[in-house]
Amino acid sequence: MNTPLDRSTLDVAPFRARRERLLARMNALGGGVAVVPTAPEYARNRDTNYPFRYDSYFHYLTGFGEPEAVVVLIAGDSPKSILFCREKSEEREIWEGYRYGPDAAREHFGFDEAWTIGELDQRLPDLMSGQPVLWCSLGHNGDWDARVMRALNTVRANARAGAIPPHAIRDVRAELDEMRILKDAAEIAIMRRAGDISGEAHRRAMAATRPGRFEYEIEAELIHAFRRAGSQAPAYPSIVASGANACVLHYVENDRQMRDGELLLIDAGCELDGYASDITRSFPVNGRFSGPQRDIYELVLAAQTAAKAAIRPGAHWNMPHDAAVAVLAQGMLDLKLLSGSLAEVLEQGHYRRFYMHRTGHWLGRDVHDAGEYKLDGQWRPLAPGMVLTVEPGCYIRPAEGVPEAFWNIGVRIEDDALVTEDGCEYITEAAPRSVADIEDVMREAADGAA
Repeated sequence: MNTPLDRSTLDVAPFRARRERLLARMNALGGGVAVVPTAPEYARNRDTNYPFRYDSYFHYLTGFGEPEAVVVLIAGDSPKSILFCREKSEEREIWEGYRYGPDAAREHFGFDEAWTIGELDQRLPDLMSGQPVLWCSLGHNGDWDARVMRALNTVRANARAGAIPPHAIRDVRAELDEMRILKDAAEIAIMRRAGDISGEAHRRAMAATRPGRFEYEIEAELIHAFRRAGSQAPAYPSIVASGANACVLHYVENDRQMRDGELLLIDAGCELDGYASDITRSFPVNGRFSGPQRDIYELVLAAQTAAKAAIRPGAHWNMPHDAAVAVLAQGMLDLKLLSGSLAEVLEQGHYRRFYMHRTGHWLGRDVHDAGEYKLDGQWRPLAPGMVLTVEPGCYIRPAEGVPEAFWNIGVRIEDDALVTEDGCEYITEAAPRSVADIEDVMREAADGAA
């Protein structure tokens, strides 16, 4: 019988530790029962589903990758973790592959109990009864909300028979967000590997780029590199944007033929074992930066360097952005893209004409990962174990008053930064970043193809 490849290699200790941490936090806040489902399956067309991707919160707590699964955590003096999953079925395994079933899942993933998903509706009211707080994620999925409310209403309907419904409902995601924002050693190891895979994919894409090829051909090189190295999928739809397309922040059509003299902007990263990488590189299609292209690229690179220098424990979230904006604004003045004083450009936000997004976001299980950016109205201080992107950019559309030499130049440079005890570390160094390194990679590829 087929068995999953990760059955013997998955380290379940980090997942068990996270469940224990959540249970301890629940106890500190009054106890209760938490109910966290995985993601539903979605129909692509007729009888075919989209590839299944588990819910990030669920998988963070369980490591369990099958659909139709729910984890229930019961706090208190005798905490308990319970998994509901698909029943074992040799017939369905013929069609769909290996299933753990409750018994094997309980043993392998370290649960106290495991039951079939078909028993959830029957057992859930009893698991809720007598618990002071119901921890769930109301508002995330309407069908799931209705299912949880049916169970809660069953408890309430049985109150005269001795059932005791929870007196409060709290969003379990708020507690999980605070846990997820600080990565543990297991998470950091995976994210380092994801950064290496994605960095090498960008190197491969640079080597494959030349005038006359289509954007989707380069996208195919990225996907090949991701999968060949063991990544399960891209972490998000890859952006492969040449020429004017590079000035469209979330361009994903990837169907244009690239031309000599243009830049190509690639924003792409792999997902590895549930964790995202996120890298952007911008480089010349013909392998050599023109003067204006180099000017904009070096400006954005200087802004990224300034942002990285601002990342350290105790610095607040917005400091890297402020540092990048100051460099970009001065550079826009120096290149005659803007006029006036630096103070005026910053105060009135004139730089937003060419730089209209933030300099980063949290990164982890989701490419825009869980976690608040402000606490009590103030920017959150950075701390070791946080991972964020650093991605300044400059996007110049044709317009009156804009020097024509800069038209349709779009540059973004993005790396993934791990906050360390004394600063930060890029975990995406495998992707060439400097002008010299990019041109060397592309020249070597061209020489090899000649």
